[in-house]
Amino acid sequence: MLTQTQQVDLTLQHLKERVLTIYTPEQRASIERSEDWQKFSERLQTHFPSLMYELDNVYGNNEAVLPMLEQLFAQSWQSYSQRAKSLKQTDAAREADPDWILSNKQVGGVCYVDLFAGDLQGLKAKIPYFKELGLTYLHLMSLFKCPEGKSDGGYAVSSYRDVNPALGTIDDLRDVIAALHEAGISTVVDFIFNHTSNEHHWAIECAAGNPLYDNFYYIFPDRWMPDQYDRTLREIFPDQHPGGFSQLEDGRWVWTTFNSFQWDLNYSNPWVFNAMAGEMMFLANLGVDILRMDAVAFIWKQMGTTCESLPQAHALIRAFNAVMRIAAPGVFFKSEAIVHPDEVVQYIGQNECQIGYNPLQMALLWNTLATREVNLLHHALTYRHNLPEHTAWVNYVRSHDDIGWTFADEDAGQFGIHGYDHRQFLNRFFVNHYDGSFARGEPFQYNPTTGDCRVSGTAAALVGLAQNDPFAVDRLKLLYSIVMSTGGLPLIYLGDEVGTLNDTDWSHDENKRDDSRWAHRPRYNEELYNQRHDESTTAGQIYQGLRHMIEIRQNNPRFDGGRLVTFYTHNKHVIGYIRNNALLAFANFSEFPQTITAHALQAMPFQAKDLISGETVKLNQDVELRPYQVMWLEIA
Repeated sequence: MLTQTQQVDLTLQHLKERVLTIYTPEQRASIERSEDWQKFSERLQTHFPSLMYELDNVYGNNEAVLPMLEQLFAQSWQSYSQRAKSLKQTDAAREADPDWILSNKQVGGVCYVDLFAGDLQGLKAKIPYFKELGLTYLHLMSLFKCPEGKSDGGYAVSSYRDVNPALGTIDDLRDVIAALHEAGISTVVDFIFNHTSNEHHWAIECAAGNPLYDNFYYIFPDRWMPDQYDRTLREIFPDQHPGGFSQLEDGRWVWTTFNSFQWDLNYSNPWVFNAMAGEMMFLANLGVDILRMDAVAFIWKQMGTTCESLPQAHALIRAFNAVMRIAAPGVFFKSEAIVHPDEVVQYIGQNECQIGYNPLQMALLWNTLATREVNLLHHALTYRHNLPEHTAWVNYVRSHDDIGWTFADEDAGQFGIHGYDHRQFLNRFFVNHYDGSFARGEPFQYNPTTGDCRVSGTAAALVGLAQNDPFAVDRLKLLYSIVMSTGGLPLIYLGDEVGTLNDTDWSHDENKRDDSRWAHRPRYNEELYNQRHDESTTAGQIYQGLRHMIEIRQNNPRFDGGRLVTFYTHNKHVIGYIRNNALLAFANFSEFPQTITAHALQAMPFQAKDLISGETVKLNQDVELRPYQVMWLEIA
């Protein structure tokens, strides 16, 4: 009986042979002598065992796997052989230096292309601004063809190979990516791989009964199976439809975790994996550097479970990762998992998603502003921040999505905080239903059955800028100081850097009025951006403050890497942490001056330079921080 290693080796030899059989003997000999084939073969030898192992975890003895792999390998070789020389050079560089994303030089930005720049050529014209701000990473949202009208902000994709015509063409996208690379900026795009729109040709053909697309989606003739699944599913968008299914016009039911026009793909069919791997390789060869893996927790369904974060979901992502290591190893994955903190971290690994959003830190930054107490944030930084080698958090203050209070109830319980009650307080606080609140947010997806709710709003609106709160600017700078300095890749939701407030017109648009997230998706505000160099304006104060922190970060190796050690300040309003044994950071989350006693500072140097103010701070005596002040102290 063959060992597992022998089986893998035989399968690999079979697949390589199948790839080459389409060529003439002369062509085959030429290919086998080529540098591309040698490199491709090396990567196959390294990564195919992992791919085979993960697919076996998902599909077992499914007889469709071998013919699927034959097609997948042919696609992979075709993709790599056609990959641009410059991209192959990037592949080699990132294989040699997997920590490139952890550099202190890295600073990210994210924007909707249409809202920020009109279209792709408009975005290209803004590259000088991105360089001025200091960006080295740019996430371009809502690029692909989607239904007109309601499309979940472009996250209902009708084609992964066609740009939304309002933005330009696929050639425009290729041109913009090349221009960004020339400017030293990596490109990030969304890979929405849990679902497609109902207008995708796969969905149309599957619903019509085309055998080539049979079981590409979960379509049921009646409610019996959906009812069984719904017993254990969480409602994600209760305002849109109850449960996890939507009814088609012909009476059948289709799985729709999110909106009724977003049909979940059926990964129990190996040909769905193959089809999506092909789309992934297409994007990689456009020059995309990072794929944001959307809604990773939901991609595998199993009766009797929540259908979230199941082992097969991880195996599928690792299998996709192995395909990229073979066909485009310069491309990294970024996970988007808004689930329990224990589950979030499980998606992050060199063989899964090399980087991942840090939703816990984001939520706790807002929690700490509301409570003025750093207990939960300190706990998260102590026990949940440090990641495996060669991986990084993407730290952020706001995104295009809502704020969900994703802290762990067991963590809160250690401080006598009841999770459900505390979430209700935070919801009321940030939608201005709490006496003394400075925030002006909007509720999102209130569920009257569970009382669950999330929050929408721009960072500026949530820190108090809408009503000219005197501490609003300092609150916003404080939040960004944390994401700039805790380790990992900081991400700016563009518009925050000039204090853009909520869009006030979203509720008047019939395609947006039932989705309050459009409140924090305002258009580019030219007036605010024109004020960014004038520190007599609010926009100028915020922009210059953030730009100053970015410049410090990018010129100081103390911010390199992703790990930290928390520093207990003995003051419930002040967070403290140490980076690389060389930088001590303090941040006061209160509107009152706060003191760190000399006793708490024992064993620190006699004095240290504060990189933000430029002042020398004596550490052999009490240190006082102004309301919402941040210090970055050089201690080595």
